[in-house]
Amino acid sequence: MQEYMHFGQVANFKTNSNLPIEKFAIAINSKLKKSIVIKQAEETSQRFHSRYNAKQKTYRYIINNSKQGTAIYRDLECHIPMELNIQEMKKASKYFEGEHDFKAFKASGTSSKSSVRIIYKAEVLEKGDRIFIELTGNGFLYNMVRIISGTLVDVGLRKNKSR
Repeated sequence: MQEYMHFGQVANFKTNSNLPIEKFAIAINSKLKKSIVIKQAEETSQRFHSRYNAKQKTYRYIINNSKQGTAIYRDLECHIPMELNIQEMKKASKYFEGEHDFKAFKASGTSSKSSVRIIYKAEVLEKGDRIFIELTGNGFLYNMVRIISGTLVDVGLRKNKSR
């Protein structure tokens, strides 16, 4: 496991541009802010939709569990300087795996018709002062992974017991 893996985000759009496909990434990157980079562009079927054709998605939350935190990754991770019970967090994460109604783990105002989702894998990983909460599923409700992560942190802080 790499500390900061480079996950890919697939996006799609339609265009009538005559620009060759191999030039798209360079052209788009010249107009984007530096925090976003297009790595590759390719033509695909007109029926393809990057959101609705995804077979699975993975979210990763990073907790800096050191006393001081960090200036460099401040906006990329959550700093929690208190001691966390990682073993209890790992145990509790397994309760999220499988098909469940995640109604209690969605933000108010979520417009999804169903709150049933499948979590294929829920993990709490530890590397040095960093804790990674990683969930892979068929889809997520608005703020679902953030709320699950907060629940796991509560378990780690001994606010909730994981049976």
